[in-house]
Amino acid sequence: MSAVTPIRPAEPASNRSATVRQSEDRVGLDARPLRAVDEKTEVLAIIRSTVQASMEVLAGIRPVHQLARRLDPRCLATLQHRASLIRRELARSSSPALAKLHKNSMVRSVRLCEAAPGIYEASAVVVDDLRARAVAVRLERSKEVWRVTELVIG
Repeated sequence: MSAVTPIRPAEPASNRSATVRQSEDRVGLDARPLRAVDEKTEVLAIIRSTVQASMEVLAGIRPVHQLARRLDPRCLATLQHRASLIRRELARSSSPALAKLHKNSMVRSVRLCEAAPGIYEASAVVVDDLRARAVAVRLERSKEVWRVTELVIG
């Protein structure tokens, strides 16, 4: 999955009508062709969004099945198990600190390292209402799709 915008050939300004040029000026379009995003930028975006979504699953504000395409089955089952343990403990306990667990999580930083061609490992720092935590992620390319094969939330 890549975030590539289709590239349209730039036509000379003399061939375009005045109304097209005016509408492009209003919208802020220019004649420069668009570039594809490089691989590291794409991987960073995938990791950041996957970690954020995983924290939302643990907080109970996102269903775990939304991550099924991004996580491998073992990681998905582990995340689902941890989320169910948190929900069960919340139902059993009336602790105000436990009620704030994983709430308002935000990914602060992501550090990326290419372990091998098509395999990246990353660490992320996530801050929520109670504490800061570390998250480790391994991302591998399989069949032209990036898939998280390891997800460890501290």
